[in-house]
Amino acid sequence: MTDNDKPRDDAAEAELKGVPEEFLDDGEDAGEDSLGEALAALRRDLEAAKQDILYAQAETQNVRRRLEREKDEARAYAATGFARDILSVADNLARAVQAIPEPLRADDSMKGLVVGLEATQRELEKVFASHGITRIAAMGLPLDPNQHQAMLEVPTADAEPGTIVQELQAGWMIKDRLLRAAMVAVAKKPD
Repeated sequence: MTDNDKPRDDAAEAELKGVPEEFLDDGEDAGEDSLGEALAALRRDLEAAKQDILYAQAETQNVRRRLEREKDEARAYAATGFARDILSVADNLARAVQAIPEPLRADDSMKGLVVGLEATQRELEKVFASHGITRIAAMGLPLDPNQHQAMLEVPTADAEPGTIVQELQAGWMIKDRLLRAAMVAVAKKPD
């Protein structure tokens, strides 16, 4: 071996650093079988790597979709807490409007107050509607445990058993979610 050959061997070894042993030619004539096996192993590794990449891309897409859906839901239902709190105000306003006796409604000195209360109630219902908050229908309908909460049973022959005959407190939905169940009285067969 001459001095000229020495640097070339060191350079070649440096280039091959990190290559797995089974792929290195040890100077002996490698047979076609070992070369074919090495090629098959590389192809298997390549296919496995491709599959891993596809799975990672699919998982990334799923995470992206889930985060987008959660963001949309958070935006759509952000007012839920506030809406629950304001429902008691709406209930009290409705009770106040219903409690005004007819003579007071006809009295000219009270007309402005009555009209103002009714206008406030309509405006509140309009704001609810603009935010996707709707009242749950109850009267005369069959009891739906997903929307109604039966507080008592009323014996009556005028309605089918299980039918709502009285609404004790209005129920509300925000978009497609229950905000508050309607508290109702349900008909039952008379004894």
